[in-house]
Amino acid sequence: MFFTLLAFIVALGLLITFHELGHYWVARRCGVKVLRFSVGFGRVLVRRFDRHGTEWALSAIPLGGYVKMLDDPQRSDGGDARQAFNQQPVGKRFAIVAAGPLANLLLAAVLYAALGLVGMQEPAAILAAPAAGTPAAQAGLLEGDRIVEVNGEAVRSWGEARWGLLDALTSGGTVSLQVEGEGGAARQHALELKAANIEPDNADLMADAGLALATPRPMVREVVAGGAGEQAGLRDGDVIIAAGPLSEPSAAELVEYIQSHAGQAMALTVLRNDAPVRVQLVPRAETDASGEQVGRIGVMLGADFPMVTVRYGPFESVWRGVARTADTVWFSLKMMGRMVTGDVSVRNISGPVTIADYAGQSARIGLAAYIGFLALISVSIGVLNLLPIPMLDGGHLMYYIIEMLRGKPLPDAWLETGQRVGLGLLAALMGLAFFNDFSRLFG
Repeated sequence: MFFTLLAFIVALGLLITFHELGHYWVARRCGVKVLRFSVGFGRVLVRRFDRHGTEWALSAIPLGGYVKMLDDPQRSDGGDARQAFNQQPVGKRFAIVAAGPLANLLLAAVLYAALGLVGMQEPAAILAAPAAGTPAAQAGLLEGDRIVEVNGEAVRSWGEARWGLLDALTSGGTVSLQVEGEGGAARQHALELKAANIEPDNADLMADAGLALATPRPMVREVVAGGAGEQAGLRDGDVIIAAGPLSEPSAAELVEYIQSHAGQAMALTVLRNDAPVRVQLVPRAETDASGEQVGRIGVMLGADFPMVTVRYGPFESVWRGVARTADTVWFSLKMMGRMVTGDVSVRNISGPVTIADYAGQSARIGLAAYIGFLALISVSIGVLNLLPIPMLDGGHLMYYIIEMLRGKPLPDAWLETGQRVGLGLLAALMGLAFFNDFSRLFG
């Protein structure tokens, strides 16, 4: 629980602080006086003033931050009046407000680019046998096929294949897949997908389409000292490809076979340094939690997924980072539009509880997964703040666009009405998000 909370606080603090840095950076370059830049909210714990008179503060509640700009001039001298935000031309005010969401999108592109530059280990896009009747089976895809292109775009891993298929999986359409069979021969397939009924508790969309990773072979991760496996000569890294009459057993099949042969001699065939090795052993009879006698061989099993390293050069990493950010923005807007039309359930709206849970899960997986999570949430913050809802940055931008068209600001009465409407919309949205969070938590 503490780890999840910490991962959430770090994510929220970093992303919102970067958002506010966007406002600050453009405000300073537009000549607006920034009174305070605070990391966190509430009581100020530490502060210092820079040569421009800006107070840099660290506050008690570490859930983001804020920028306080001079708005109504504090004195009647011309210097302060010229430095007030509300005295700036509409173009400068537009730039200052837009800089926050754009900073989040820039951060996402940088994080995605960094992942591509450093490289990640990901499962290869090798398919299991498609279930009968699924789009993958109807398209003629076979067990062992490796996806190498989606709609003409090369993919190196399962993660890239999923991303390339995401739009069609949710919205429907025809996808062109190029695969390589087990012999290396390339084939082209057309995958016909229907628009999915997207619910938060639905099964995986890839699996629904008949696209699943090939079942991994069981691998020996650790040999327990003194166990039957050690005595038979099993070693860490051995991949078990046969057990008695079983050929290419799954981990579950292997465990079931071993447990049912307590005290009986059996043969295992393993791959060691790409060469088959045959060993003989006798599972020891032990009592399990239910009091039954089961066989154990004293090894810890893992999964032998074929892995690939996904890494790109500096220029391609930057290009892919920008493209991934743009694609995520477009996909987010499409999903919002489908929620408005009723094609996508509003149950998919998540609040802070779900986001905190995902933050903790991704941080436990590893740094790369956590950085990917930060990039995704940074895009979400940027997109949300650009929506034309009063009280959000996008609402202010909407006012400024109207001001540019009219040649003068909107009347105060209109602005006040807009603020009330915006506050009501945000309250309803947050209420729905919390309801969805707690429904998932206790449902």
